[in-house]
Formats: sequence, structure tokens, C-alpha cells
Amino acid sequence: MKKAISVLSGGLDCTVATSVFKDDFEIHAITFDYGQKAFKRELRAAKEICSKMGWAHEVIDLPWLAKISNSSLNTDEDIPELSESDLDNLEKSTESASSVWVPARNMVFTSIAVSYAESIEAEKIIVGWDAEEAATFPDNSKEFLETFNELISVGSPDNIKIEAPLIELNKEEIVKLGLNIGAPIELSYSCYKGSEKQCGVCESCMRRKRAFKSLGMKDESEYEI
Repeated sequence: MKKAISVLSGGLDCTVATSVFKDDFEIHAITFDYGQKAFKRELRAAKEICSKMGWAHEVIDLPWLAKISNSSLNTDEDIPELSESDLDNLEKSTESASSVWVPARNMVFTSIAVSYAESIEAEKIIVGWDAEEAATFPDNSKEFLETFNELISVGSPDNIKIEAPLIELNKEEIVKLGLNIGAPIELSYSCYKGSEKQCGVCESCMRRKRAFKSLGMKDESEYEI
């Protein structure tokens, strides 16, 4: 079977994106430890997802990224808490995105994934980039995807392509797709804070909660709020 690398944090988006390819590719998932507060909980989610789906899994440590980052994800800075109305307020959501921004994170992750893909002769790299987050995170955008694929076509001797099946979807559409294709979204963990239950008030939690609410469906994962 053809091989694919999944950049899998254990979150909703990457879980659904990877599941799109579950029947046609041998999935090799990689989870990055860059000193994020939620790493232990993300890792547990990623392991549970891979165990259920029969995907190979490996952890890649990036201590240097943790050292240089000033993001609230991996420093003592408080992670922003948003209301549902704040999600569509560009100023508020931009402030939140700026606080949790880790320097060149997706560029680093994707470059490493290309190296991994070359090493095991994988054809695809699967990422969970989506349209809703692209509004404030440029490294989730369609332009970023197309540019990175062009870079790979020039810089790699292998025929490798980044696949972002959610690139034009919002969270509600992502949840709907996940349910339709049997993605193990009940095992995914989206929270920035890393508590046992998802906090329910960080931007990532709020976007997830709103998606399920809009669909009139219960999220099987647990929240503190």
C-alpha cells in the first residue's frame, strides 16, 4: 500500500484530515513535542487515535523550538480566553492568534515531514490546515499550501505532495466530514491548555464547541466549562 505521513497533534482537524486517506494509504503519524503546555494530553490523544486506526506513530522532539518560542502555548504567559462572539471579531481573534503563534511552526513541521517522507518513500504529507483558522494563521492558508508544494517540487527529488483536505472548510464542515467518514473525533483533543478535560474557553476549544453546537450534536469529549 502507498504510504503517507500525517502531522498529527491529536486535534480535531488533523484527525479528520488523516482519516480522509485511511483506506488508501499506510499512515505514518508524527507528533511534535515543542514544549507546548498541552503536549502530554495531545500525545495521549494521538496515541489513542493511532491505536484505534492502526496507524504507525512516532514522536519528534524539538527542544530548540521550545527554547526560542515566546508563545503562550509554551511559556508562562496566560493563554487567551474567548467568548463565542469573539471568534468572528477579527481584532479579538487576531490578538489570540498572535499570543499562541509559535515561530514558523508549520514551516518547521512540514519540512521535517518532507524529510520523513523521503526516508520511507511516502507519497503524501497530510495536514489539518483549514479555512477558518487561515483567517488569522497564514500558515493554514491555501496560498501557503500551494507555495510549499511548489517548494517541494523544486527541492525534493521525490514526488511528494502535501494534502490538506480541509483547506476550504470551516469547523462545522470539518466535524460533519469527520462524522461522515468515521474519523475517531471522539478521541481528539483540541485544547491549548493541556488539562485533562478540554478547558472550553481557549480559542481552539471555542471553535470546536461552536461547530458541534451549530450542528446540534454533542461532542463526546469532555470540557471543564
